[in-house]
Amino acid sequence: MTDKTTLDVYGERVDEYVSVPVTGTQAEALAGFLEKLPPQSHILDLGCGPGLHAAEMMEAGHRVSAIDATPEFVSAAKALGVDARLGRFDDVTEQAAYDAVWASFSLLHAPRTEFPRHVAAVHRALRPGGVLFLGMKLGQGEERDALGRFYSYYSEEELRERLAQAGFTAIEAVHGTGKGLAGTDDPYILMTAYA
Repeated sequence: MTDKTTLDVYGERVDEYVSVPVTGTQAEALAGFLEKLPPQSHILDLGCGPGLHAAEMMEAGHRVSAIDATPEFVSAAKALGVDARLGRFDDVTEQAAYDAVWASFSLLHAPRTEFPRHVAAVHRALRPGGVLFLGMKLGQGEERDALGRFYSYYSEEELRERLAQAGFTAIEAVHGTGKGLAGTDDPYILMTAYA
């Protein structure tokens, strides 16, 4: 997340964001993601928000490192006991450091021109065979929502191509629709891929 307006919206609406219900599809996605991991895996929660998913991963026995560019989200995650730090997508510089990366509706805030670089950095940060979870909204182009947040939209085909270019394989996808912070029902895609 690099856009100041987007960060400000999240910072001002932390409590509201925490109260947005998780869809059944998203809950199943987290459970399915965790089932793919060996015990005590090291997971990077990229764009951790208030740390709700990271806390669930920790409860399942995994070690979680979390990063978010919104200071208020980092504080909320730390309050849940999550090892969270302030950072942006460009701060993912590790090499073969993680068993898995959870990027749930975070990389959709990256400009389309920067997305391939970020996905490549995630691939480098994963150990061989590591798992990436990627949640994105479906659509075309770039625009701001009613709250002013910046989004990049993709088709499934585009995302598969970007992931393959970065070196990911065995890409799985599930589609759904859900109501987010802006109150609109938006189509999304949940993808799992392997480094």
